Amino acid sequence: MGLKGTATLVAGLAGPDMLRALAIVNPDSDDAFGERPHVSRIFRDAGYMVLAQTPRDRLSDELLSLLTGADSERLDEVILVTDSEDLVPLLRKVQGAAAGRIRVWGIENVLEGTDLKDVVIFQSLTTLPGLQQTRNVAVYIDFENITISLNEQGFTVNLDHLIERFISQANAYGQVVKMAAYAPWYQRGSLPPLVDAAGNEIADDAPRRLLMANIDAVNSLPGKNSADMRIARDVTTDAGHEDAADVYIVASGDRDFNDMLTGLRSRGKQVIVWSVRGSTSRQLESNPGIAVEYVEDFTNLKTHRSLWTESMLSEREEDTSAFLPSQWSSIIIQLDRLTSCEERDSVSPELLVEQLLEVAAVSSLSRGEDLVTQAVKMGILKAAPENGDVSLNPEHPIVGKTRLVTSRIVLRVERTLQVRRWEYVNYGFLIKGLAMDRELGQPGCNLSDLWRSDWIDRLVREQILRRELIPHRLNPEDMVPVISLRSGSEKLLQLPRRAQELHSFEWGGIPFQRLEEMEPETAAMVRRIIVSVEQFTSFRRFLWCPLGSLHKRLLEHDRGTNFQRAIDYLVANDAISLNDYPNPRSAFLTKGISLQTNSQVCHAVLAQRDQLVTALLALYDSGETISHESLDARVIGYDIDLWLSILLSENILNRIPDSPVEYSLFRTHHTVNRVANALRSVT
Repeated sequence: MGLKGTATLVAGLAGPDMLRALAIVNPDSDDAFGERPHVSRIFRDAGYMVLAQTPRDRLSDELLSLLTGADSERLDEVILVTDSEDLVPLLRKVQGAAAGRIRVWGIENVLEGTDLKDVVIFQSLTTLPGLQQTRNVAVYIDFENITISLNEQGFTVNLDHLIERFISQANAYGQVVKMAAYAPWYQRGSLPPLVDAAGNEIADDAPRRLLMANIDAVNSLPGKNSADMRIARDVTTDAGHEDAADVYIVASGDRDFNDMLTGLRSRGKQVIVWSVRGSTSRQLESNPGIAVEYVEDFTNLKTHRSLWTESMLSEREEDTSAFLPSQWSSIIIQLDRLTSCEERDSVSPELLVEQLLEVAAVSSLSRGEDLVTQAVKMGILKAAPENGDVSLNPEHPIVGKTRLVTSRIVLRVERTLQVRRWEYVNYGFLIKGLAMDRELGQPGCNLSDLWRSDWIDRLVREQILRRELIPHRLNPEDMVPVISLRSGSEKLLQLPRRAQELHSFEWGGIPFQRLEEMEPETAAMVRRIIVSVEQFTSFRRFLWCPLGSLHKRLLEHDRGTNFQRAIDYLVANDAISLNDYPNPRSAFLTKGISLQTNSQVCHAVLAQRDQLVTALLALYDSGETISHESLDARVIGYDIDLWLSILLSENILNRIPDSPVEYSLFRTHHTVNRVANALRSVT
């Protein structure tokens, strides 16, 4: 009735009786409303001619015959209410039949990208007068369930696009009065990678983006039971109010909601479930009172593979290329594995093909033989003239980059397992760690979380890494994706020389002065870690500092694996301890670092720090300008540039505006006060 009234108004007619109104109804939809009147009858009672839905490819012709047939009067105006692109051909035919004005009403503009965009008038149903929403809608999103299901089905979760489509789909049912998303928002690694349009990982920013879209980000503990119980409680509470919503949408495929949703139907509420194909409970799908809509249908999210295809096409147009896993990756990785096992540089082509078949890198013997032949022609492999054995060409760019990427990922997994004493690495944690690896900063490498995810998955398929879903160590009901090394994989890979040296190096017993000679960047990071942890723990009176927060503070100074190597050195020389500590701000344990201040390394670094602060106090008391030159004159043999950087990072010093070479001392700083008090007590 609202449509007819508005059409009468915009067409300038005296009343709705002067309209011819047609409605196309799918007969199957009549049964979906149970005890409610059939859709066909609703339209007939409103004065519409009801047409049974015919195959979409014939619908335009049948409508045209009704509108412009011999028995039809001249058309002054045609208003088509649809969101389907299938009816765009009808508009062209009606236009060709010398109709007057043509309008399209809908939620989505089907005219976008067509030649009719500037010819046919489009108006959004949400803006038309007389069509105010008459039903209230409440939406409850089990965000963890939906995003993990999408990720497992191969979709890339573009958070901004998902939010936009959720809101649009909910608005189609009425006025949204509540929209909430439930997830363990502040538990790192509990959600799959969430990206923006550029492919950047934005999981940490998800709550803010949801709130900006008027979606409440409700925090829950990891694991399905926590979110399920919270949603069930909220739905039950909200549905009991006098002003309860008319339409309830629950985004989840979990069967635990079946009884609750059936209860809503018994109250006369319309119930809709948003879920993901392949992850939806059969009880929900077979419940006659529940309408199931699949998220992938109304969001048009892209798969990992389709994004890579688009990326490759785009890169080719720009004459640059992303270095992506390919069939050549399998040849390089598996040949490195074989030569490492055989302790020689080459193997027979037959042995290489057998290895490719074993890891399912090729589908048949002939395909493997063709692939090896192509690799020889491309220069990736070199064939020995005397016996035909093949070896890798280390000068080929594909070989070099594949070895670099493989070694950095394997090294990152191994180092994380060693430093943090874990049995596995969380998938999301590994992706974030690789994003900070500056040695992967080669052209075409480390471009986005999608790039990193694709390479990790490739190493899983090549049987270098193992990917599993295991119970969360703090919540056994929560299954999380994790990565670990396959037994012996670090020995089977022929790593680049730099990575191999990092892998096999032993730090124990190396004096700090020797470390400064060997690796000055690692030694500089050791100083930063000791000073930062000591200042954090002494100021807050803690015994430990969160390891993740420490790395985040020092990230801008971490080139490649400097932070990890500095941690390795400190652990090997008994200067720090790494443990899981109770966190007063969280119910979960936190990986932390504590100093062994009586160790030789810690004592030496903190003594240098205190001597520099003493010199700064002397300059401050005498009224002298604090600068590189004035500090260098008071302390001999120190790397002043490094120490100035450390003191600036720890807020002991601040730059003077408009004078980049001069500094001011934060005289009331906790560390400065402690040094000053120690000097007074000695005096």
